[in-house]
Amino acid sequence: MENKIDSKDDALTRRDFIKTTAGAALATTAVTMGHVGHPEAAEDEKASIRLSKEFTNSLSASSLKIDFPMMGADVFAKACVEEGLAALFACPGNYPIIHSMANQGIRVFSGRHEGHMAHAADGFIRVSGELAACSGTEGPGFTNMITGIATASKARTPLLILASNKSILHEDTDIEDQHLYQQPITEGLKKWGKRIITPSRVYEYACDAFRQLKTGIPGPVHLDFPSEVATAKFKDSGELVMYVDKSKYRTESKSSPNTASIRAAIDLLKKAEKPLIIAGAGVFYHKAIEALKRFAEKTQIPVMEVGPMRGIFSDGHPLSATLAPLLTARKADVVMLVGRYFVGKELGFRPEVKYIRVEPNDENIGRVMPVEVGIVSDEKAALETLYDEAPKMKHETWVSEVAANRKIMENREIEWYRMGRGYTDGVHPAVIAKELADFLYRGKISKEQTVVGVGGYGIQYFVNFSLRAYHPGQVFRPTYGFGTMGADVGMSVGVAAAVKFGYGYQASFKGSPVVCVTSDAGFGIDGMEMETLAKYSLPVIVIVYNNDCWGTWADFRTFIKGRPSEQIHLFQEKLRYDKMGEGLGAHGEYVTGPEDFLPALERCYRIAVNESLPSVINCQGKKEFYLKEQYPPGLPAIPASGGTD
Repeated sequence: MENKIDSKDDALTRRDFIKTTAGAALATTAVTMGHVGHPEAAEDEKASIRLSKEFTNSLSASSLKIDFPMMGADVFAKACVEEGLAALFACPGNYPIIHSMANQGIRVFSGRHEGHMAHAADGFIRVSGELAACSGTEGPGFTNMITGIATASKARTPLLILASNKSILHEDTDIEDQHLYQQPITEGLKKWGKRIITPSRVYEYACDAFRQLKTGIPGPVHLDFPSEVATAKFKDSGELVMYVDKSKYRTESKSSPNTASIRAAIDLLKKAEKPLIIAGAGVFYHKAIEALKRFAEKTQIPVMEVGPMRGIFSDGHPLSATLAPLLTARKADVVMLVGRYFVGKELGFRPEVKYIRVEPNDENIGRVMPVEVGIVSDEKAALETLYDEAPKMKHETWVSEVAANRKIMENREIEWYRMGRGYTDGVHPAVIAKELADFLYRGKISKEQTVVGVGGYGIQYFVNFSLRAYHPGQVFRPTYGFGTMGADVGMSVGVAAAVKFGYGYQASFKGSPVVCVTSDAGFGIDGMEMETLAKYSLPVIVIVYNNDCWGTWADFRTFIKGRPSEQIHLFQEKLRYDKMGEGLGAHGEYVTGPEDFLPALERCYRIAVNESLPSVINCQGKKEFYLKEQYPPGLPAIPASGGTD
């Protein structure tokens, strides 16, 4: 897909910047960059930020053809290549493994913190549907990844986690100071894991890992490598256990639905007046998107997406119910959950609702929500069978009601924007939400082009309902399921890598810019990954909503005002996150009034398109904008008991 943006001269001067591949930077298929952009604010400095010759030479170096004799790390990397592992996100550490993976042609991105690289791999998977891995060294490198692993676990991301873990020889001693029993720590967060202690079984366990990643309900898989395994030497395949082709250790066959369950589900849907389909990550990962669309259209049942990514069912489809979730959920009488593995309280259904649940594993069906009908099947197979067996249905009154709900939310967005645009003493989050959406979906850019993520705290309350997803993975949600703060920029590294090189669902949008909306609190945690974005020429526009505080300041205002506890929630005011971005090789913009946001966004998008350069738009807001009594609409109050819970 061609990327388009108004190319009028905006008088930007970018000293010492050498563009990437001649022509449109968005068409590039490899990262080739000489200098990183040099910020205007540093015009008098003699030295510009640049990439070393060693870095650029390394990126352009050819991969190596590895064959026996091989080390254990080579054997593992070869299995990853054969299984199509698309990318690795890492910091230095676990050296034999990451070096061998890079040398064998797996695209590797090196960041500033192992936890942020875990988020990056997660983000890559969430928007592409392809497999990626993260890696950390033993001890603190591994523990740095724990929040990223937990975030991926709640999102049901099939993330491959790799870590070195010193030697088997020194097990049960304190001789090696970074030794740690890793597998017990990831218990409850992973789908499967193994500490590999027998070198000859390294290929076998690689097979086991990919079987777990590619079958059933997805989830993180964790392998840790003692030095004896990674550096073991094998003369030939005969010295390895179960060195066989991938067709021998896992199957592409999928489970099919039970006929009686299919008939029971159709009978229940035929009787429903207001049926609703909830589509989750299983539809995305198990390639059931087209099957879902065909079934929904035949039965005229609205579809709501609830998950870590959006675009499974286009927001532009007349049956889409995603943009008015609570208004629609509260009226539904029969709900069919398809590939919706994480079932939480956020859906808001009435107690009397009857549920149909479609999942590949039976142990999850009936958990949390009692079901009328359980269909144990691969999601694609179930939807195809439902399509074949179901008669055409009509739910025109219900579809009209869903459309009216969407209109209510659109009108709310317009009203909030009217209020927010009227505040001139800072940038209100409603201004960011509406003007970003207008720019991406109602202007000169194709509405399908740009992948957007929104995290933070209060800012996502405004922005989420303004975003649109017209293709799979077009919207990603870093906070989904676990509420992780500080995952947004890190996750954008992986998202931008997937888009830049056109992996999986992003193939048609190869090279397009990515937008990440975050908070000042979140940016303070992973903002250093702007350097990673700049280093790899990943064109992410990071919009930082800067209101000088944690969002919790507004939630607990009644209980902390004027008390010693209030300072816990506050930052220094008017911090220059844009200057931080510039210092790390990105372009920076500081926006202090509502009239300045859209021009800054246009400049940054143009830079992303023409120069493949990331940007930071530091939007100066006010913490009081979250107080409804002073600046409506404010934020909704959270339940609190004396401010202590």
